[in-house]
Amino acid sequence: MTRRVLFYVQHLLGIGHLKRAEILAEAMEDAGLDVTVAYGGRSLAEVPFHRVKVAELPPATIAGEDFSALLDERGRPVDEVWYSTRKNALIDVYSRTEPDVVLIELFPFGRRQFSFELIPLLEVVHATKNRPLVACSVRDVLVASKKPGREKEAVDRIRRFFDAVLVHGDPALIPFSATFPAAECIADLIHHTGYVAAPNAGATSIDGHDEVLVSAGGGAVGAPLLFAAMEARPLTSLAGKAWRFLTGPNFPDPAFRKLEEMAGEGAIVERFRADFPVRLRAAALSISQAGYNTTMDILTSGARAVVIPYETKGETEQRLRAELLAARHLLTVVPAANLSPGRLAKGIAKALERPATPFTVDLSGATTTARFIHRLAARRIA
Repeated sequence: MTRRVLFYVQHLLGIGHLKRAEILAEAMEDAGLDVTVAYGGRSLAEVPFHRVKVAELPPATIAGEDFSALLDERGRPVDEVWYSTRKNALIDVYSRTEPDVVLIELFPFGRRQFSFELIPLLEVVHATKNRPLVACSVRDVLVASKKPGREKEAVDRIRRFFDAVLVHGDPALIPFSATFPAAECIADLIHHTGYVAAPNAGATSIDGHDEVLVSAGGGAVGAPLLFAAMEARPLTSLAGKAWRFLTGPNFPDPAFRKLEEMAGEGAIVERFRADFPVRLRAAALSISQAGYNTTMDILTSGARAVVIPYETKGETEQRLRAELLAARHLLTVVPAANLSPGRLAKGIAKALERPATPFTVDLSGATTTARFIHRLAARRIA
C-alpha cells in the first residue's frame, strides 16, 4: 500500500521556504511516499515541483514587505469571500487526497495569518476516523515575536493538533531553544532532522572558478545588497576577478536593467542559477543575505562569505542565524542598517582573512525527514 502525504506550503516573499519544501517533497517521493503539495503562493518556474503532485490554492501574496496585509492573485486586498473560498479549497484537497500524514510548513511557529484555514483543516483532520498523523516542518531559526502570548499560543496548538515537530537543523550548531525558549514544553515532540540541502550540494564545479558570487535569494528585497556590492567591487582586492550577480526571480525589472547598466567588464548579471550550490564551491567569495538555504550552501562549500541579513519590518531570523554563525568565525556579517559600499568593502577584506574551510554540519535533513514521515504513515495505517 502506498502511503500518502499532504504537504501544506505557503510562501509570501522569498523563495527559501519554497525551495526547502521542494527538496523535502522530492525526498519523500524517493522514499516511496505519494506526495501532494497544497501550494498557496504564486507559482515560480525556478521551483517547479516537477516530481510531485501540486494542488494550487487561490494564491496569496503581500504588498512589498507588509506581511500583515494579504493580497489575492490580482493584487487586491483579500475579503471574506476569498477567505472562505480558500479555506474550503484546502479542506477539499485534504478530502480528495485522503492522506496518512499531514505535514504543515512553519505553522504554528509562523504563518499565523493563515490560521483562518489551518485551524479548520486541523479540526477536520482530528474529526477523521483513524485520523492522519500531523507533523510540523520548521526551520532552525524563528522570527522573534514581541507580542505577548505568541509562544504559549504555539505550544497550545502543537499540543492540541500535532504529533511531531520536525526541526530542520542541527542542535550542535543552533539549538531550537535559541529562538524558541518554550521548546522544553514540547521537547517530547521535537525531532531534529539535520539541515535540508540541495541534492547536489556535494558536487564540485568546473565552471566559474575563483569568481565572486553575489546573490539576493528571491530578490524581492535584494536591491540594497546588489547595488552596494556593485559599487564596492572597485574598492576591493577582488576587483580584477569576475563578479556574478544573481538577482533572484522577484527582482524588479527596472532595477535589473539598472544593475546591468552599472556592470562593467567582468561583471555578469543574471536572474537565477540552478547550479548556485555547485558554483559556490569554486568561488573566491560569496556575498549574500543569510537565509536558510544560502547559509547551508555556504557552510557546505566552505566558501569565504559576507552576509547582509535581511531584517526589515521586525524580521529577525536572518540576523540571529548570521550572528550565531559569525560567533563561530564561519562568516562575516555586515548589518543591513549600516550597509554602504565602503562598509561592504571592509567586510570583504575581513572575510578574506578567514581560511576557506568546509564546516561539518548534518545535511541529512531531507532523507531523515522522508524516513520519519514514512514511519508516521505506517503508524497511522497500523
